[in-house]
Amino acid sequence: MTDKINIVLVHGAFGDGSHWRHIIPRLYQAGHRVMAAQNPLTSLADDVANTRKLAEWMGGPTLLVGHSYGGAVITGAGHATNVVGLVYIAAFAPAEGESLSSILAGFDPRPAWLVSALPSTTTSCGTARTRSTTASARTSTTTSR
Repeated sequence: MTDKINIVLVHGAFGDGSHWRHIIPRLYQAGHRVMAAQNPLTSLADDVANTRKLAEWMGGPTLLVGHSYGGAVITGAGHATNVVGLVYIAAFAPAEGESLSSILAGFDPRPAWLVSALPSTTTSCGTARTRSTTASARTSTTTSR
């Protein structure tokens, strides 16, 4: 197994290392040395440091694999000297100097069809703004005669 690359799997923000439980056995059977990071999710810096330590502990060429928020983690941890590659699985892949908050700043989570269906209003400073509506149901009482 020593001729195969090491793999560190990094979970997203709403998970933990156990999310890789179905993947680890298959990679191990293929001859890889595999570990899932158990990041504390206290801060991005803490998670990067934890993942980097794990990658360095693995020794030898190591591939970091991140899912979702784990992509931002592996971007930072990928500077370890033994890391040979980064794999992003439906993950954030920030560019140099980019942060998660800057990536999310321009993101509107509403579906495009909803945004286009909402009427636009103009604010006092003259910029267009989409009106936010609530999902409260209006009820009316009808009586049949």
